[in-house]
Amino acid sequence: MKKMDYQNVKGTQDYLPEAEVVRCKIRRTLEDVFSQYGCKPLETPILNYTELLASKYAGGAEILEEMYTLSDRGGRDLALRYDLTIPFAKVAAMNPGLKMPFKRYEIGKVFRDGPVKAGRFREFTQCDVDIVGVDSQLAEAELMAMGLEAFRRLGLDVVIQYNNRKLLTGILEVFGVPGEKINKAVLILDKLEKVGIGAVIAELSELEVSEAAQRSIKRFLKDEDNRSLDYFEPYSRGNELVKKGLEELQELMTVLDYLGIDGQCIFNPFLARGLDIYTGTIYELFLTDASLKSSIGSGGRYDNAIGGLLGTDETFSTVGISFGLDVIYAAIDGKKTAIESGLDYFVIPMGTGKEALLLANELRADGYNVECDMSGKKLGKLLDKANKDGVRNVIIIGEDEVKENRYKVRDMVTGEEKIYSYSLGERWLGRGGVMAWFWKEPVRAALFD
Repeated sequence: MKKMDYQNVKGTQDYLPEAEVVRCKIRRTLEDVFSQYGCKPLETPILNYTELLASKYAGGAEILEEMYTLSDRGGRDLALRYDLTIPFAKVAAMNPGLKMPFKRYEIGKVFRDGPVKAGRFREFTQCDVDIVGVDSQLAEAELMAMGLEAFRRLGLDVVIQYNNRKLLTGILEVFGVPGEKINKAVLILDKLEKVGIGAVIAELSELEVSEAAQRSIKRFLKDEDNRSLDYFEPYSRGNELVKKGLEELQELMTVLDYLGIDGQCIFNPFLARGLDIYTGTIYELFLTDASLKSSIGSGGRYDNAIGGLLGTDETFSTVGISFGLDVIYAAIDGKKTAIESGLDYFVIPMGTGKEALLLANELRADGYNVECDMSGKKLGKLLDKANKDGVRNVIIIGEDEVKENRYKVRDMVTGEEKIYSYSLGERWLGRGGVMAWFWKEPVRAALFD
């Protein structure tokens, strides 16, 4: 029989326990933050109708090119979700009875047949929070504050860059970019930091944007004053989008300043966020040390998606933020940040397997996280394992400990060892049985017969 050449599909990855411990820690930390901000958990299907994900209110042409499509036995056109945003908008559209404002979070797998790079795969995990029913910039400010808090708890320093799609669209109108080409022009501007001004202007030329518009855009990109909202004031007098975008940015800046996080949030007039879905404030989160060039989180306001899916012109004030678990893991792994094992005790039997297992079960019943060794390896190797796994407290159970009704706890950080004796009590088991146990701080353990 020919041996199979086993390998993962390109763009997918296995995470062995050492890595998955870190990823679970990231997930739990994010969930704790999301819950603290009043967000409710939600789960949506991975499999969706292609028509939903291909809606004009969804990801836009660039993402649709990366969408995985398939059909079922009934011949229905289906697709794997490429983000968590449109499935959430679908939920909001299907459930008009949701109490507003509605705040949800979801952590789940998404799929894109796109380029593979550091921290970005074709199967990856997104961690999203969305708020429906708040039309002020308070929603954006809260999500930005939440993002900063989440990364603080993860030990990562980040900065948030933000802009407004109304402002960006309006300024392109002022510069003479035709309406039907503005979305493509925005996609080109989104590449500015990666390719530079020259390449951006060259692409605009290929888009057949007029030379006058190209010159205006080039001056805009080079002007040192464009980081101030004052720069855009003259343009707001003749363009409603620029005016509205400025008003939203001024409101946001006021709230960020009041919250004391304006120093970590920077206005970037070139930030574009390529998706067509966005209608207002947009933002991206980056590591301050730039150890990863790509963003580590992003989001923005998309007021037209829910109404669009309902087939109406009604707007639903909706704003979201999304973190990539895989790119966060890459950032933490790159810094070799220490992650605790999550174990309270590692029990090592020295020829006392069943007694050690009984002790471990008693500890677990009292709420401790405990691993009981079953390998039979030598003590030295097991202590090395405890050190590598980051377990601080090791309990060693030998025949002498069993005979003398005592047990030993070793602190792997200080090297200190403490010996405890048993105090008897009773714990009732099923069918009327009684098991002897003892209580002795800091642990509870079983009496060995």
